[in-house]
Amino acid sequence: MSKGFSVRKGNKLRSLGGPLRQCEFLCSKAGYRDYDGVGEVKKFNRLEIRTGCEAKVCFTIEKGVWMVSYFNSQHNHELATSEERINLRSGREILKGHADVLLSMVVAGVKQTNSYSFLRKEIGFDNINFTKRDCHNFLRIERDKLIEAGDTQSIINFFKCKQVELFFYSVQVDQNNRLANFFWRDGRSKLDFDCFGDTHVFDTTYRTNKYNLVCALFVGINNHWNSILFGCAFLSDETIDLFVWLFETFLEAMGYQQVKSIFTN
Repeated sequence: MSKGFSVRKGNKLRSLGGPLRQCEFLCSKAGYRDYDGVGEVKKFNRLEIRTGCEAKVCFTIEKGVWMVSYFNSQHNHELATSEERINLRSGREILKGHADVLLSMVVAGVKQTNSYSFLRKEIGFDNINFTKRDCHNFLRIERDKLIEAGDTQSIINFFKCKQVELFFYSVQVDQNNRLANFFWRDGRSKLDFDCFGDTHVFDTTYRTNKYNLVCALFVGINNHWNSILFGCAFLSDETIDLFVWLFETFLEAMGYQQVKSIFTN
């Protein structure tokens, strides 16, 4: 990574039922990508980054001793600059000290983006070995570890019991079939929306400390200028797809009534 290129593993050779005998490491731009389904319409077209680079190092392993059997340091492409090296995949890593700082800041209520920006500014751009996306993925994994099975089941049981009171709820699970996002509103919120739902405020500035979930509120004002709650959701992230799901769910909960204006941050 310090030289400006990323590394990936190449071919391996093992003895029949035995230990590793040969191993090679290649430049990430070695070879060319195989194209399957030529002519098919794809949702995303990946940019071709391989250039057939022949830089690599090969090892022969005998009795646990690794010996270099071949080495080629010549690349057929430009190497990454110091500013670009953070994007090299093989060198990205969140060190324990950096992870502890990120977790402590998020627990204190600091947003993930602000936590990453603060850390990068404090330790220096050249000293940080992970991207903003790596930071997001790390915090999401840590948050998932905290979610207890009993907490999820308690929420579902509570929602089911409240359904007899014109209660509406909707949940969304992640790829591991774990509760990730949920929305609810009670019968009183529906009545208030029928009367005062032409204008409301959508706010996502609140977060919970334990799970770092975004608390999204739909708030309106009645004829006495008092705040009234139309609905509430807890979200695992603030992506476009997630907001689309939330607003569609909100419209479904309110009988698809037209909303004239929304104020949001």
